[in-house]
Amino acid sequence: MRVLYFSRDYTPHDHRFLAALAESDHLIYYLRLERREHPLEERPLPQKIDAVSWGGGQRPASLIDAPGLFIGLKEVLRRINPDLIHAGPIQSCAWLVALTGFHPLVSMSWGYDMMQDAERNAPRGWMTRFTLQRSAMMIGDCEAVRNQAIRFGMERDRIVIFPWGVDLKQFAPVNPSQQKSGRFTLLSVRAWEPVYGVDVIARAFVQVAREHPNVVLVMIGAGSQTELIHDIFTKGGVLERVSFPGQVSQMALPNYYQIADLYLSASHTDGSSVSLLEAMASGCPAVVSDIPGNREWIQNDVNGWLFNDGDSDALAQAILHAIEHRHDLAEMGLAARQVAEQRADWQKNFPKLIHAYERAVNS
Repeated sequence: MRVLYFSRDYTPHDHRFLAALAESDHLIYYLRLERREHPLEERPLPQKIDAVSWGGGQRPASLIDAPGLFIGLKEVLRRINPDLIHAGPIQSCAWLVALTGFHPLVSMSWGYDMMQDAERNAPRGWMTRFTLQRSAMMIGDCEAVRNQAIRFGMERDRIVIFPWGVDLKQFAPVNPSQQKSGRFTLLSVRAWEPVYGVDVIARAFVQVAREHPNVVLVMIGAGSQTELIHDIFTKGGVLERVSFPGQVSQMALPNYYQIADLYLSASHTDGSSVSLLEAMASGCPAVVSDIPGNREWIQNDVNGWLFNDGDSDALAQAILHAIEHRHDLAEMGLAARQVAEQRADWQKNFPKLIHAYERAVNS
């Protein structure tokens, strides 16, 4: 089968899907909608993946580019003649495919597109409904996404839900013989963009650091809120206790989870966050915002804690609670790992994508 995989950019998530698809019996083409200023994935495309050259994929894309992208996409379809298109996010790549009338379309939600973008305004809501009505199947990563898709008109039996998962061999708990430092290490790996609430983490850390001199924060990543984040730390007098590794490769990332005592995420919207699953697979308890996607993974006092979304005071109190109960963290880390093994194994979850393809072709 000739499959066109159409995605917004090239990210670690795209690499994960394309690497798995490259091992299938299908002929896989990769189409990129845009190229953002800061690359999120530096690994080359997996072997056997055919990158499609077209007018898009060279710069950030916006709605005003839609007519030209639509014409270019029609030309790509004539040239490749795919048997199936796998496209997402919903209001960009999948929407463009739906406009062409191509069938079968397997739309893939990236979490934020259904949990946030679909709710922003009437036009985006219309784009969501239009696309889902013209999709043979929809793929999502959590029940919250499924419920939202149903709300926008997608039939339940045409939705396939599976967490994108992680490589449980790459992300694994630290060897018991390895000793962590005497410091209590907090870890944040989300991009420094408003949707991920990294400013909430920064404000909470200022409070925590004032009470505990041995607590440090590792903040991986970068983004548009760089100046704001540094300003919060500077004014709070804790800048010297924060480490900024920048963008970290997928090969180096497991080491950061293993040295961390606690994983933090203050994201305002998420599906099944892959970084949360990576932390859990690494045996690292988590403190995350109380939003639907996170509730499917974190149980208070079992494998982590939930705090009120957007509330830096609540996050600070949750971190302080974890520090006071640090003797329980090892057991909670084991519980987190068990959940990851049961539900977040990429090798077990990926076949559901192929099954969705088969259902779409036969629809």
